[in-house]
This record gives sequence, C-alpha cells and structure tokens, in this order.
Amino acid sequence: MQRIKKAILTGGGRATRLRPVTSTMNKHLIPLANKPMIFHAIAKAVEAGIEEIFINTNPGETDLQKHIGDGGHWGIKIKFFEQTGGPQGIAHVVNEAKDFIGDDPFMFYLSDNIVLGSIRPMLEDFAQNKFDCMLALSKVPDPNRFGVPIFDVENKLIDVVEKPLNPPNDFAVTGIYLYGPKVFFDIFKKINKSARGEYEISDIHSHLLKNNYNVGHKEITGWWKDTGAPTDLILANQLLLEEMPEGEYKNFGQVENGAKINGNVKIGVGTTVDKDVKINGPVIIGENCTLKNCTISPNVTIGSGSIIENVEIANSIILSNCHMVCDLKIRDSIVGGNVQIKKKNTDGFHRLIVGEQTVIEL
Repeated sequence: MQRIKKAILTGGGRATRLRPVTSTMNKHLIPLANKPMIFHAIAKAVEAGIEEIFINTNPGETDLQKHIGDGGHWGIKIKFFEQTGGPQGIAHVVNEAKDFIGDDPFMFYLSDNIVLGSIRPMLEDFAQNKFDCMLALSKVPDPNRFGVPIFDVENKLIDVVEKPLNPPNDFAVTGIYLYGPKVFFDIFKKINKSARGEYEISDIHSHLLKNNYNVGHKEITGWWKDTGAPTDLILANQLLLEEMPEGEYKNFGQVENGAKINGNVKIGVGTTVDKDVKINGPVIIGENCTLKNCTISPNVTIGSGSIIENVEIANSIILSNCHMVCDLKIRDSIVGGNVQIKKKNTDGFHRLIVGEQTVIEL
C-alpha cells in the first residue's frame, strides 16, 4: 500500500481577477473565515495524513513564509521553493518540486481550491487500488473553465481535455491530484507547452490515460470551489462559516450590555462591541476591533484592528485594519486591508482616491 505522506501546494500566481485586493497581497493569504486561504488547504492535507508539504512561491516572495512558518503549528514539515523562469503552468510547478518528492507518491493541491469535508477517503482509495494517478472530479456550471474528463460509452475515463469550448459533460477536474512514484516526472519529459505557453496538467493526465496507466477518479460529493473571482471568495467564506463547529464560536472580547448578538458569533481578544450593535451570525470578528452603532448580518468576517461605526454589513469579507466610519450599507463585498471609508460633510460630492481595477457602486 503506497500511503501518501508528501504534498505540493501552490502559493504563487498573480490572481489578476482578484485585483485590487491581490495588488498588495498574495492571493493565498486572503482570509476566508478569518484564516488565510492556504491555511484551509494545509489543514485538509494534514487531516488526510500528509507529513511534509512543499509550497511554490513567486520569485522574491517573503509573506507566505512569514505567515506559514516551518509547519510546526500543524505538527508537520513545510518547505518553500521558487518557480524558476516565471509562470509556465501548474504542471511546471509540480516538476520544480521533483527533488523534494524523489521517488515517493504525492498529492498536488491547488491552495485556492476550497473543499468541504475530508479528502482522506480519496487518499485511502488511491493506496488501496494502487493507482498510478487519481483525479478528483466535481460537477460545475462552467466546465469550459477547467480540465474536463472524457468518458466512453461504458462510462470509463479515457481522456482529459483542457478548457474545451464545448464540454461533453458538466464535470471538472478539481485541483486535487494524486500520483504514484516517479509517474508524473517521467511523463513531464514527454509533454510540450500548449498554445498559451504553459505546461498543462491535463496533458499529463491525457498521456497517462492513452498509455494504459492505472488512473482512478473520485467525485467530490461535498462542496468544492475554485476561488478565482470575488464572488467565489464570498461564497467560500459563507460556506466555511456555516461548516465551522459551533464550539469554535467563542467571545473573547468585551460586549456592552444592550448589544444584540444572535447565532454563532466569534469575537477576538481586545475587541469592544458597543451597546448599539446588532450581530446576527455566523460572523467572525478579529482581535482589537471596535464596533459602534452598526449591524453585522450573517456571513461576515472582519479582520483584526478594524473600526466599524454606523455601518450595515452583510455577506462580506472585511480585511484587517479597515476603518469604516460613515452611514453605509454594504453586502456581497470585499474590502481590502487598511482601507478607510469615512463620512465628510460636503456639498454632496464624494472624494475618492481609487486604485486600478477598483469597483465602487454608489
């Protein structure tokens, strides 16, 4: 039985669709349920039995290393490696880690994929059936954005096609892949860059299938999401809040008499909640925040050090050190770190200092 103990996680990329939030921070550090996105991937890997994780980074990256550390927090080992030569596709990311992986089986996990439920059964199935490769599949409304599995008339997996214009089914190959010893690295030598200049991981899987390797697949029956767009992040945040055990919602702050708190609400150390505040969970509020005369509706996370006053917020992600002091109602929003939204007595005009690719609806 080839039990998988090593994993490669992604930590690079440019995440242009998430700008301007990602203009100043690594996408994988965007908080979901007030934890960096990549922490959820690490936790899933550890729960599945992974003992060593290797994370690729953009050249010159330092923030990931500072936030994640050496893995001691999770009781495992974590190392980082730069993807040389710039972005060349996710198959290239895997090949860059071949010296870490050696001849061992491994998991490749795209850290911007959020999965509800355990992935341990997938790793156990891989080991028991002695697969050379195993793919996780999920039904999606837009399979043309992903690698799509091709099945024959007997419903046997025979190929994988990257981003087809006319997908033959509504399945996508998700960002969780399992490989047996040396299989991936042997095949990588035989593929070429695609028309878009990248080494496509679907080409690896297509080669394996067409050359009679033992390739398994397993449908993710719980919820899976590739967080490539702001709406995806907001939905993932909501579902993670709903999945979080009730016992983790604890109040470590100072709540004045009169404040109305309903449902699952977590309040961090040093946070003060004024008597005129209404909070309807699930909601997470970070440390050292100040809330006054505001209404926080379900599915909201507020980062540490934020000041929220006279604002109504619903279904949104507010990053750290935001100052929102004005008469404002927002929902389905992402507000980046260190943003200030404040009221100024004027003649009806608004003053804006707005960065590239910012979205404002007034």
